[in-house]
Amino acid sequence: DKPEYEQFKNIFNHFISREEDEEGDEEIKEKDEEKEKDEDKSNDSSSDEDEESKEPVIGKKKLKKMNRLTVAELKQLVNKPEVVEWVDVTAADPRLLISLKSYKNTVPVPQHWSQKRKYLQGKRGIEKLPFELPDFIKQTGIMELRSAVKEKEDQQRLKSKTRERTQPKMGKLDIDYQKLHDAFFRYQTKPKLTIHGELYYEGKEFETKLKEKKPGILSEELKAALNIPALAAPPWLINMQRYGPPPSYPNLKIPGLNAPIPEGAQWGYQPGGWGEAPVDEYGQPLYGDVFGTDYTDVPEEHIQPIERTLWGELESEEEREEEEEEEEEEEEKEQEDIDAQGLATPSGLTSVASGLETPDVIELRKDSRKQEEKTLYTIIPQKETTITGFMGSQHIYNMDAVTGGNKRKNANDIEVALNPEELEEGLDEDTVRRKYEQQMEMEKESQVKEDFSDMVAEHAQRQAKKRKKMEDTKSGKKYKDFKF
Repeated sequence: DKPEYEQFKNIFNHFISREEDEEGDEEIKEKDEEKEKDEDKSNDSSSDEDEESKEPVIGKKKLKKMNRLTVAELKQLVNKPEVVEWVDVTAADPRLLISLKSYKNTVPVPQHWSQKRKYLQGKRGIEKLPFELPDFIKQTGIMELRSAVKEKEDQQRLKSKTRERTQPKMGKLDIDYQKLHDAFFRYQTKPKLTIHGELYYEGKEFETKLKEKKPGILSEELKAALNIPALAAPPWLINMQRYGPPPSYPNLKIPGLNAPIPEGAQWGYQPGGWGEAPVDEYGQPLYGDVFGTDYTDVPEEHIQPIERTLWGELESEEEREEEEEEEEEEEEKEQEDIDAQGLATPSGLTSVASGLETPDVIELRKDSRKQEEKTLYTIIPQKETTITGFMGSQHIYNMDAVTGGNKRKNANDIEVALNPEELEEGLDEDTVRRKYEQQMEMEKESQVKEDFSDMVAEHAQRQAKKRKKMEDTKSGKKYKDFKF
């Protein structure tokens, strides 16, 4: 009611509203907290009920492992179980993978695909051996030549070595071409090659190659390792005689068990002895012919003869001629048989005169046996002579040795013409000599000697002209006079 109170009423109202609002907010917060507590209690009770009602949840990894096939199950499902590996069960489609791996000529994936270390990292400590030449190349003697050349190079100075780097000399190794030809065309051996799909893996060269080993054959290295002397039995023979041959090799011949012992060996249990022969109570061998008495001779009628002739061998000319003659004789016989059938009786008259009958066989081929053997080439002997003439030679060839005595006409022979009337009358030795002298004089007159004097003079004249030109050029000035 006081006027002073009215003046400050708005200010008081302002403070009163704030306090009321704060009280209202506190009440709301308390209510919300109570609601949340109630909801949490209800959620806890509902979750407990859900966990009791539902089964436990399984992860994806566990589901994959549960649905994955084992190696034994996968081998039962495929056609080729030997291809299955332990990692194949983890594939997206194991059956498809095995079908691809079992396909013909399929190259497998290299084995180091799953290794965490780098490829060939385990070979760091192993010393790499140098490359060795094959035996057929070593037989040419190239190793000795290379060692000799290397010794010479070691003895050279540094200057010559640097010169050879920039200007190398070729052809240092002088090997006979015939040796090289025989090495590569006669004695060459096939190198060891891998088959299709065979891949290299780390440590492959150190594995024992069982394909090269044959059961029952003892190598010299094995004999030296077991200390087996010559003509001595292996240490496992006595157990084999007691228990029998190995079942994995039923057809294997083992001396002292189902095959006779070698010559010079002795039965018995002394050092180097071959034990006791496995026989039954009647003295019959148990496992095979241990005494070597069951040798049966096969009659020669049942043995097929062995052909020693080479396939595709060229036949000689004589064999061809004999075969052709035999074929011709067979054809003639067949022709005679055909002509003899169904022919009329001949009248006895012939249209051909006597003595002109056609022969039965006409030989058109050349007889190669009567001819001399032809050679591919002939070596002409060489002689050394003094140089004669302007264009003379230091060497000449003896053609008489090549032609031999088959010359019909010599260079110094002279032909003499004789009349048949004179031959009928008879020729004396004087007349023949006179005709020979006349023919000699005629040939001398006809022959004109070649005169090389003109050619020699012309050549000397040319040389003089060249010499004069050379002197003129030397004496002349090599520079021009300078003019102001």
